[in-house]
Parts: sequence; structure tokens; C-alpha cells
Amino acid sequence: MDFSAVSSALKAIGELTQEVTSLWGVDEQVERLASELRWMQSFLKVADARKVDHEVIRTSVVEIRELAYDAEDVIEMFALKVASKRKGGFSNCIKRSACFLKEGCLLHQIKSEIEKITARIEVLTRQLKTYDVSKLGVDGEGPSSSTERREARRPYPHVMDDNIVGLDKDIEKLVSVLVDEESECKVLSICGMGGLGKTTLAKKIYRQSQVVGHFEHLAWAFVSQNCQIRKIWEDILSDLNILTEVDKKMKVEKLAEKLSSFLEENKCLVILDDIWNTKAWDSLKPAFSARKTKSKILLTSRNKEIVAHADKNGFLYELQELDYNQSWELFQKIAFPQTNSPGYKIDAKMKELGEDMVKHCAGLPLAIIILGGILATKYPSLTEWLKNDGQIAEDVAEGYLLELAERCMIQVRERDIATLKIRSFQMHDLMRDVCLSKAKQQKFLYIADQSNECQLSTIGRVRRVSAHKFIPLQCIKSPRLRSILLFDELLPNEEQENILPLTMRSYFENHEYDSDNPLFCFVALLMLSVLGTKFRGIWKYMFNNFNFLGVLDYERGDAGCKLPNDIGKLIHIRFLRLRGLYFLSSKLPSSLGNLRCLQTLDLRIKSECSNSIHVPNVLWRMQQLRHLYLPKRCSPKTKLKLGTLRSLQTLVNFNTKSCYIKDLINMTNIRELEIRGPFNIEDFNTEELGKNPLIVQSKYLHSLSIINYEEGIDPRHLAHLLSSCDSISKLSLDAAIRRLPEYHYLSSNLAYIKLRRCMLEEDPMPTFAKLPYLSMLELHEEAFIGKEMFCSGQAFAKLESLCLKELNFLEELRVSEGAMPCLRRLEIENCRQLKKLPDGLRFIATLQELKIESMPKTFKDKVEEGGEDFCKVQHAPSIIFQNCEW
Repeated sequence: MDFSAVSSALKAIGELTQEVTSLWGVDEQVERLASELRWMQSFLKVADARKVDHEVIRTSVVEIRELAYDAEDVIEMFALKVASKRKGGFSNCIKRSACFLKEGCLLHQIKSEIEKITARIEVLTRQLKTYDVSKLGVDGEGPSSSTERREARRPYPHVMDDNIVGLDKDIEKLVSVLVDEESECKVLSICGMGGLGKTTLAKKIYRQSQVVGHFEHLAWAFVSQNCQIRKIWEDILSDLNILTEVDKKMKVEKLAEKLSSFLEENKCLVILDDIWNTKAWDSLKPAFSARKTKSKILLTSRNKEIVAHADKNGFLYELQELDYNQSWELFQKIAFPQTNSPGYKIDAKMKELGEDMVKHCAGLPLAIIILGGILATKYPSLTEWLKNDGQIAEDVAEGYLLELAERCMIQVRERDIATLKIRSFQMHDLMRDVCLSKAKQQKFLYIADQSNECQLSTIGRVRRVSAHKFIPLQCIKSPRLRSILLFDELLPNEEQENILPLTMRSYFENHEYDSDNPLFCFVALLMLSVLGTKFRGIWKYMFNNFNFLGVLDYERGDAGCKLPNDIGKLIHIRFLRLRGLYFLSSKLPSSLGNLRCLQTLDLRIKSECSNSIHVPNVLWRMQQLRHLYLPKRCSPKTKLKLGTLRSLQTLVNFNTKSCYIKDLINMTNIRELEIRGPFNIEDFNTEELGKNPLIVQSKYLHSLSIINYEEGIDPRHLAHLLSSCDSISKLSLDAAIRRLPEYHYLSSNLAYIKLRRCMLEEDPMPTFAKLPYLSMLELHEEAFIGKEMFCSGQAFAKLESLCLKELNFLEELRVSEGAMPCLRRLEIENCRQLKKLPDGLRFIATLQELKIESMPKTFKDKVEEGGEDFCKVQHAPSIIFQNCEW
């Protein structure tokens, strides 16, 4: 059931500060609106959780969605007005009576709009409150079965009988009291704080063979804070197999009498799970009033006073927290699925992380079980483990994406080679049709192309448009548009031809470029002027008519002379991607600084007139930015201040010529950093290297990439940078460094390393061999310029993939027996001097694929069946040759 519209509206309200609403005198109206929306949201969640499919609910959802959209619109319109008044000097203009009257009218209009929507919601709320979703079954026609009701509070899926730790003595003690017929104790209570495992212990006792054999009947009822007496008694009677249709219609007092009589005549065990207070017991007591009985009651509660109140001879058992050893034992059973396998050994780093996390669970089994269960789904990836520290919205979204892939609802096309994160995916056409149908039904998305562009002017309330083919943006007449995705050019070639006069196009196409020809230059400038005017009109229409736009994704083709200053009007925009657009001008407008709500900004644009792009120094204002992609080349004329961007997670194309390196220190949430171009540390202390301040202070940084085609990097600067990146699992270096930093500068978490054009003179293998989690290593295009590389015994214990490309000086690769025991894939491409395959490959039983590409025919002949090297790799299921005929 879709309640995203309600959530979005509540989020918009939440973003309005109390100060702003109070200042404008609309705080009462806004809170009333929010209250109604919160009720709507709760109603929809309950209906969705119970899979209610009632006609009234179905028809109401459509109206709820539209009301929520209207509420969001009026709130954001209010925010827009406040922002414009602040920008225009509201405090000054209000002094003038004319402006005062204008503001009074505006305030009245806003109040009126909010009250109208709230009134409409209240009418719908009154209608829906007549339907109690807790009494509607899955078909919406009546109460669900008692079995289903009892399953409303399900234990966590990771709580298995085999995973009970530290409860053996508890079970033994409680069972002994339960089966003691001489004892006067009729009520037992398991007490303790939430999360200690009271319900788990009760379930274990409920299924214990001695208990099952002793009692004739067993019953379980879940009480909870909202004690529903009739429901509880019916659940117990149902478990005792004595609930009839007549019972369901009799008075509640008669039910109590029937249950009491049965308990007196039979030997029964009744478990009342999660009883909150003595008042709840008093309301349930009539059914348990039998004096001479062999039946017993077992309670679980956080309140230890209940047992004495219920039975003066009652037995109180207080459950204690687990000690550390018990906590670790429970965690191991859940987090490490193979912990009981013979010879299995827990990875040292994972054990260290796990032990640290268990300490924070304070002996609470529920906390340990949940944590272990989450980590079990990510085992055995160390990268995934390092991520349940500082998990954010992007991590949650990624989890949902993985779940969709596991359910085969999406098809993964590309994964990150290091972390295996999904980079791109596609849908099966049937699944896509289902999604499109659902999107249309819920008015979530409108897909526009030439076949239906004429409808865009009439649909009005559409909020998200995806244009797969070119459409004139002027066709969209929806001022409430929130998202627009453009997959084609703003002005394709065929449209440009319709705009330009035929004679102008003919002259330009039939004459070669000649800057000395005045007529040619005149025609070229005239064409640019005509097209520039058209492009400018398209941009201006978008920026002036879609003021509520939150998402603009356009990354293809020519985009006109320059990005208009009017872009600063999109003050609500959260996501702006202009990647790959070509502008004639290399300057971006300073009005970008108005876009204070931006969370993702992609400025990887291109200019026809310059290699570098001028970015105004306004990005520091965008303090909500989470992902920033700068142009590949930023103009060094203006240095960007980025130190205020404390929420930044992704920073691409950082350059020390156009940015301040000291600003990286403030980015304590940075996860992915790409440095392109020169990298020089300001005021670097070359005498005492250890006294230089840290460059990066984010413990979440997992990916570091350095690209510098033109200049090398001072190895001391590189070593200092790497020393402050002790959490990274992915490292890519594409720059001349000549020598590799010493091992202790490298993160021990590194799982993926790629070197390109590093011009290393010494064999890097001895250094990389010490990295305990390295699983992928790629050396490309003169990353190493020496003649020999050697992998000694027991080295590269976790390496699964090795790729060697264009190492023009490499003559010999040696692999000792015992090295690379987990290698699955070896790729050798265009290493012309390499004489043969390493002998040690014959000992690597895990090798699955060998790819030989662009190598001399003589090398290929050695590897093919019958060749002298074939015996080294004959156990590999796949041997591939490409372009090896020269």
C-alpha cells in the first residue's frame, strides 16, 4: 500500500522550523495538518501490515494520496514565499503599508489553503475511523483466526532453539517448580528488562519434553500493553481445543467460567506472555480463580510485583544479563554460520570487530541476536561488516536493492569489482510492465514521448516526468512538477534543422572551417545565436515554471551557450545532475549558491571554448550536500571553499589547485574520495614528516582514487595521505609515483588495488603480499617497469583475481608453491616481454579462468594444449585466448 505521499508531506512539514511558522502565525494550522497526516500514515501502515483489501480502504488510498500531495504543495509554497521574502529583505519592506497589506493577504491565503486541506482530511479521517483495521482480516470481511492473531508478535527470525545461550540453569530451575505437584506455587513469573530473553526462555520451557509430558494441555496467550480480555481468553480456549462457535457469541463472563472450570478439572500450563501491570492481571484473574487445581500459570513481565499480587506463594525468577563469554558465544552462533564446522576458524579482523560490537550490547540477548542476524546476512564480507558502524540512508537503500536482486525482481548488470555493490541493473520486461502499471495507477510517474506529449498539457497534477525521447518541455504545464528525467537531448539535430534557415545550414555544411573567412564566421555566429536563443528559452521555461522541482537529471548532448542564472530559482531542488552536457561558455552561474537544499550535485560538464570550467565559490553554502562531483578540470582562478560540507560522503575530482586540502579534515563523513590533477600538501614539513597534520579524519572512508596524467606525485605526500586513510578497502592510483609507500602506510583493510602508470621500479609484490584481505590486484600500463615479479610462499592468502596489462618490461612472473591459494582468475594482456606462465600455477587448485589477450603467438602456443606450459593450467575449467595471432 502506497503511503509515501503522506510521508513526503510530513517530511516537508518537519523541515519547516518552529521559528518560521510562529513568525508567520501559521504554527497552529501546520500542527493540526501534521496531526491528521500522522493519523493517516498510521492507518495506512496498519492496513498494509495486515494486508487489508477492503473496498473502502482501496478507494480511500487514492484520495489520501491526492490530499497528501496538496498538503505538500501548500507547505512548500509557503516555504518558497518565506525564502523569497528573506532574500528580498522582508524586514525592510514590511515597514511600508502597501507591502504590509500585501503580506497580510498572502498570510491569509496560506492559512486558508492549509485549513481547506485539513478540513478535507478530517472528513476522510472520520469516515475511516468507522473501520477498525484491527478487526479486518486479509480479505477485509471479518476478524482473522486466533492462530493468526497469536502470530502478531513474532520472535525475531534469528532466535532458534539451538542459539539459546546461558539459559540452561534457568530452564532447569523453572521446570523443577512447574512439575512439582507438592508445591503450593500456582503462578510463576519470569521478570527482567526488555531484550533479556523472557519470551525466548518461556518458549523453550513451553516446548521442553519434561513439561510437555507432565501437563495434559498447554496454552499460550500474548497480553501486551493493550490487554484485550476476550481475545486472550479465546486464544487460550482455542489452544486447549475447547473453543466453539457458541463461545464466540457468549458473554465474556461465561468465557471466564468455562476456562476456569477446565483449568480446575485438568492439569494445564498457561503462559501469559508480556503482561504489563497488576491491573491487567486483575482483569484476567476471573478465568484463573480455581482454588483446587493442578494447573499452573507462567507469566513473563518487566514488572516483578505482579507475581506476588497474583499468588502469595508465587515464584519469581529474575532473568540476568549475559556475561561477556555468554554474549560472545551467542553472537558467534548467529553471526558466523559455519562456526560449528570442523576446522573452521573465525577471521581475526572480523573477530576483533565482533568482540568490540558485542561489548556495546551490554549482555542483552535481543541486541546480540539482532546484531548477529544482520551481520550474518553480510558474512563473510569484511567491507560489509565495517559498514553496521555509521549506517545511513544510502546503506539502507542499498540493502533494499540487494534484496530486490535476491528476489530476482531486478537483474544486476554491473557490480563494483571490489565491494560487489550494484552499479547498474535492469528489469525483466514483465516486471517493468508491472511497475509501470502500478506507477500509472498511483499517479507516481508519467513517461512521456512523442506519442503522448500532447497529453502533458492536460494531465496537470503530474509530479514526476520521465522523457525517454525528445519532447518540447513547454508541453509540460504542471507547476507542481517535482522530478524530471531527460534521456534525450534538449534539442536534437532534427529539431535544430527545423529552427535554422535552410540557406544558413546549406552554406555551413558546404564550406570547410575557415577562421579567416568573414562570411563563414558570420554564418557560424548567427547559427550559434539562433540556437543559443532557443536553448536559453528552454532552460528559462524550466527554471521559471517548475519552482517545486526536486530532481533534475539531464546528462546528454549540447545545452546551449551557458547555464542561465535562473537556475537559482530552483530552491527546493535536492538532486541536480548535468554530467556530460556541452556548453559554449565555461562559466557556471553564481546563483547556484541559492540551491541550499541540494544533496547531490553533478557538475561534470564540458565546454567548447575551454578545457577548464569556472565554478563560482558558492558551494560552501550547500551544507546538505552528500555527493559532489566537480568538473574534471576546474579553473584555478577561483579556489573553492568546501570546509562547511560536513555531510559530504562522495567527493569526485578534488584538485589542490582549485580546492583547499585543509577542507578535507572537516569532511568527517566522507566515504569516497577521488583526487584528480595535482596533489600537493600545503606547508608540508619535509624535515619531520610525523608532525604533519592528518589530511582525512573520516573513519568511514572506504575508497580512495588518485588520477594525475600530467605530473607525478611526491611519494612523501602520498604516504602521508595514505597514513590518514586507515579504513579504506579500495585504492586506485593512476599517476607516476616511482616507488611504493612502505607497507605500514597502507590500510590493512585493503581488498582491491589498481595501479596504472605508476612507473614503479621495484617489485610491488612483497609489499602487497602482506595485506591480509587483498582479493583483487590490477597492474596496468607500466604500473611496474621492472623485469621480474615474485610471489613467495604463503603470500596473498585471500587473492582471488590478478590482472596484468601492458607491463611492457615484465619478463618473468614467479609464483611459489603455497602462494595465492585462493586465486580464481588470472588475466595477462599485452605483456610482450613475458616469456612463460609461472610454474606455481600448477599448485593453485582454485584457478577457474585464465585469459590471455594480445600476447605473441609463441606465448599462446605454449599455453595451448600440447604446449610446454599447458600442464601448469590444465586444471582450469576456462582458458580464453583473444587477439594472439601476431
